[in-house]
Amino acid sequence: MEKASLIYAILSKYKYLITIVIGLFVVCFADSNSFYRRMVLHYEIMELKSEIEYYNNVYKNDQKQLRDLDRDPRNIERIARERYFMKADDEDIYVLSSDPRSSTPEMTATE
Repeated sequence: MEKASLIYAILSKYKYLITIVIGLFVVCFADSNSFYRRMVLHYEIMELKSEIEYYNNVYKNDQKQLRDLDRDPRNIERIARERYFMKADDEDIYVLSSDPRSSTPEMTATE
């Protein structure tokens, strides 16, 4: 009985402090709308916005290339030579690049 009265005395003495600590814990960590969760979602939104910006830039560049292809048919040949390493029958192509995308197995097998 003495332990129960001692615990009750401590709880009654520090009831406001205990309530504040429990409330802060719920607000900061335990709730589904907690401060921690809001910060995680905020950083995720920032990453997604930068990803959207990146893909918008890629989209704009692709649209520009499509417009260039529609306006000038010589650009088709230029893109085929640059991207796909196509060549005329009387040409030799030497690729000097450290880009891993440029050295494909098909290219090394045909030359």
